[in-house]
Amino acid sequence: MTDLRIAFYGDDVTGSVDVLLQFARCGLAGRLFVGTPDAAALAHAAADVPVVGIAGIARSLGTDALDAEVRSAFEALATIDPDIVQYKACSTADSSPTIGSLGRVLEIGRDVLGEGPVPILFAQPDFGRYTVFGHHFAAEAGLVHRLDRQPTMSTHPSTPMDESDLARHLARQTDLSIASLPWTSYGGSITGAVRDSAVAGLVLDALDDAHLATIGDALVELAESRRPLFAIGSGGLSRAVALAVSAGASRRFAPHSTTDASDSVAERETHGPVLVVSGSRSPKTRRQVDAAAVAGWHVQPFGALDDVVAALASGRSVALTSDDADGFASADDPLAAIAEAAASIVLASVRSGATRRVIVCGGDTSGRIVRLLGIDSLSIAATLGGNVVLLRAHAEDAAIDGLELLLKGGQVGDDDLFERVREFDVLTGSPASTIVR
Repeated sequence: MTDLRIAFYGDDVTGSVDVLLQFARCGLAGRLFVGTPDAAALAHAAADVPVVGIAGIARSLGTDALDAEVRSAFEALATIDPDIVQYKACSTADSSPTIGSLGRVLEIGRDVLGEGPVPILFAQPDFGRYTVFGHHFAAEAGLVHRLDRQPTMSTHPSTPMDESDLARHLARQTDLSIASLPWTSYGGSITGAVRDSAVAGLVLDALDDAHLATIGDALVELAESRRPLFAIGSGGLSRAVALAVSAGASRRFAPHSTTDASDSVAERETHGPVLVVSGSRSPKTRRQVDAAAVAGWHVQPFGALDDVVAALASGRSVALTSDDADGFASADDPLAAIAEAAASIVLASVRSGATRRVIVCGGDTSGRIVRLLGIDSLSIAATLGGNVVLLRAHAEDAAIDGLELLLKGGQVGDDDLFERVREFDVLTGSPASTIVR
C-alpha cells in the first residue's frame, strides 16, 4: 500500500510514546499531540509524517468522560483520512465497566469509524506480554503469570484483573459480541477470519515477532478495502503494523533517522539532579524508589516544597512518592490531587533552576501532569534501551520548553532505572530526531 497513514489515540501519555517508539524502530517517523489539536495542525502533521497520534487520558476516566474524550479524538483523526486508526491501550488491558472501559471504546470506535469487526491485540512479546488461546499473560520480575494471577495487575488499585480470557474480560464492558482467534489458525487467512467474522471485536493471539508480522500483514491488507480500519491494542499492535509497513513505506514520507546530538548547542546544557514524582503504586516503582534511596537520593512522600528545592539545589536527586503520602486517599479525586501536587512541585523546581530532567511515574499521572505543565508537544530526545524513552518538552512557557522528561508506566524499567536516567548523557547516548509537535 502506498502513502499508508496510521493514526492513533493513546489512552495515556506513556502508552502514546510507546507507539512512536515502535514505529520509529521500523524507520517510520511520527508526531504526537498532547490533547486533541485543531484540524489545521493535524493536517499539517499528516502531510509530513505517516504516523500521527493524540495522547489522552481515557484510561483513567469514567464512562461519560471517556465518551467525550475519545469520540472527539476519533472524529479529529478521521479528518486526516487515515488507513488505520489504533486505540492504544495498556498491554495489560487495564479497564473495567466504569474506568477506562475498552468495551465503550469499541462502541465509540465502530460508531465513528465504521462497524466492521475490530481486531484486538494486547500481546507485546518484547515487553513480556503474550496472548495464547485468548488468555493473556504478563511477565513480572522474570516470571510470566496469567493476567489474573500477575502480582501487580491482580491487585491493581483501580482496575484489578480477575479474568485472563480477554474476550470475557471485554464482554463485561459492552453488549457487543467479542470472540478470539487462536494462533493455531494463523496458517489460514487472518484477513479472511477478521473480515468474515460476525462479532464486533476479535481478540488475536501472539507469542513472538513472527506472529506480529503475520498479523500486521493482515491488518494492512484489511485496510486496503476498509478505510479506516479501526483496531484496539497495545504497542504490540503498533509493532505489528510497523513491521508490515516498513519495507514498503511510502516514498512520500521521509524515514525516521538519527542525528548526532553534539550538533545541537541546546543539548549541551547540563541537567543537574533529577526530580522524580510518582503517582504509581506498583511494586516495581517502589523497588525503583528504594534503589534510588540506597544510591543516595533524597526520598520522601509528597510534602514540603522547600525541602525538595533545597535538596535539588544542593545537587542531590529527589524522588517523591504518593503511596505513603497523607491526604491523597481522602481526596474526592485522588489521581487529580496527586497530579496537581506533582505538577506544582515540578514547575517550582524547574523555575528555580534546580533541575532540567524529570521522571514521572504512572501512566495516568503522566498524562495529567503533561497537560498541567502546559506542554504542547513532545519529541524523542534519546532512547535508553528497552521501552524507555527520554523526551523533550515543547511549550510556550520558557521554563518548561526544553525540559527533559521520562514518562514511565508503573511496570516499566529495571530497579536501577532512576540512577541510569540520572547518569545518562544525551550527547553520548542514542538521540533520535523524531519531532512531535
